[in-house]
Amino acid sequence: MQPNSFVLFRRRLLRWYAHNARSLPWRDVADPYYVWVSEIMLQQTTTQTVQGYFDRFIKTFPTIQSLAEADLDTVNRLWEGLGYYRRCDLLHKAASEIVARFGGVFPEHDEDVRSLPGIGRYTAGAILSIAFDQRLPILEANTLRLHARLLAIRGDLLRGEANTRLWEFAAEILPRRGSGKLNQALMDLGSLVCTPKSPKCMECPVAAFCESAKQGLQGEIPSPKRKEPPEYRTEVALRVRKRGKTLLVRSPEGERWAGLWDFPRAESELPLMLATDTALQERLAKLTGRKLIPGRLICSLKHSVTKYRITLLFCEGTDAGQSGQPHLGALCETRWATAAELQEIPLNSTARKLVQRGVDRRS
Repeated sequence: MQPNSFVLFRRRLLRWYAHNARSLPWRDVADPYYVWVSEIMLQQTTTQTVQGYFDRFIKTFPTIQSLAEADLDTVNRLWEGLGYYRRCDLLHKAASEIVARFGGVFPEHDEDVRSLPGIGRYTAGAILSIAFDQRLPILEANTLRLHARLLAIRGDLLRGEANTRLWEFAAEILPRRGSGKLNQALMDLGSLVCTPKSPKCMECPVAAFCESAKQGLQGEIPSPKRKEPPEYRTEVALRVRKRGKTLLVRSPEGERWAGLWDFPRAESELPLMLATDTALQERLAKLTGRKLIPGRLICSLKHSVTKYRITLLFCEGTDAGQSGQPHLGALCETRWATAAELQEIPLNSTARKLVQRGVDRRS
């Protein structure tokens, strides 16, 4: 696309956007906090899923100050089910930094915004362009695909020359004023029209500017991602109870479901011989610092995490005391929770499913 066509491109796109813009709760208020929370939630998550979470989150934490003052368990409980939980931890840490460094007011300079935990070039550009109308480009899943088709760029769009060219183009097409509105229009066009499969080129207001459409390459750009073959594994989680309370462990930072609580869980290579699976017991001992012995099977469920296809065996468990290796300590924080507390504390998705099935109660 030639620079002299940018004005007409913007005019056609904004005319389409005026009639087709998605109604989203964070768009009606030019509040950088709202935009920030929504953009973090939207990473790796669909808009439809995010809307309900966003409304509950903002109702509970209406300001950056209120988010910073909340304990992480409370924040995680509201995030529960949204996935990619490290986002939540970084959001909480960034709120604390904004309070400490900027008096609770979201910063307006790109360098300051990108210095906050969990905020990179795209998120900073989205916040500052939408909330403050700064002339900053954005490049997320929808605009990455849209721009690649407009320019007919092949190859790896996330790195190298292709990525550099896409960022340059995303900046070039922005107007001096109204960058936030144009960025949102571009995202909506990618979401509603320039879809990953079967793009609606006949409905596209800027199809005349699209090199892929001219060359019939819409189905080839972007290049399909190479899928990794799934890996199958079996994990065992234990219901260990004492005096009406259930043993839980908190997933450590850097691990799957970091910061959330779970039943003691570890991988097993001997799912049919759990009572003699010494490797499983050693893994559980490292997690908790205690000797936990698996018993009868309560139930099982299957779920997926990235490339893994996991069969989870949920079993009765017995606490036989210290693991015998106290010098190693426990990798995870542990706690004994009542049935009522299990409803309130943040659990990972599979632990929550087990609780909802009533497996925390004696059967």
